[in-house]
Amino acid sequence: MLSLYEKTGSVVGVEEPYVMEGGFRGSIRIVPELPVGRYEKHLTWIAEASADFDAFFDGVAARAKAGVRYRHRSLSWKFFRSVGRTTPSAYASGWSIGYNVSGSLHGSAEAVRETLFHEIFHLNDAARLSGPEPWSRKKLGSIHDTILQKCSTKPSCLAPYAPMPTMVRGGTYYAFQPNNGDAVNEYGADLAARYYRETRAVLRGEKPIKPAFKCGPEENGRAWRILVDEFFGGVDLVPEC
Repeated sequence: MLSLYEKTGSVVGVEEPYVMEGGFRGSIRIVPELPVGRYEKHLTWIAEASADFDAFFDGVAARAKAGVRYRHRSLSWKFFRSVGRTTPSAYASGWSIGYNVSGSLHGSAEAVRETLFHEIFHLNDAARLSGPEPWSRKKLGSIHDTILQKCSTKPSCLAPYAPMPTMVRGGTYYAFQPNNGDAVNEYGADLAARYYRETRAVLRGEKPIKPAFKCGPEENGRAWRILVDEFFGGVDLVPEC
């Protein structure tokens, strides 16, 4: 825990006990749980993810003509366990991230990295408030709404538009799931995670991930460019379509 603070400026603690009203998930009892013993791997994975994010943003910033505006350090980590549940895996608010040691999305170091990038986007999204709406609603809302008008919640129709494969059991793609706040916020966060996944592969000299998200329906390319220009200094290293 001290090492994470020394390397990233982030502090580690536990969440307060409470009952979450989780939208489509229903009510969930949240209890504090330190990342020790059988849960210690999660602290290790967070530390590894933080180091990976440093390398990733160094690579992006070195190629950016404009500033890279995506805070990923000096955060507050609040560990918890959901009683009898595995959701939510994480949530974000006020430069803090709640992390579920029993979260269903926390099965590997890779999964944790991408989940955390998603959650950290929510913090950056909210920090760009212009009036009552976060950045994602103002800039991506019309694209997201158009997709929903075309597909409603049908997974087969939404598949080409979903930035990440995460789905709600008995529901649809997480980026389009109803009764989960404003789903465009999750679409924006999944889009950021997809940018991280595809751009990280290029920075590491790995085989490009295909199909590239921006090469799907035209809505994908528009959303990709809006995100890249706002948060990542216009750096798009993914090969052209």
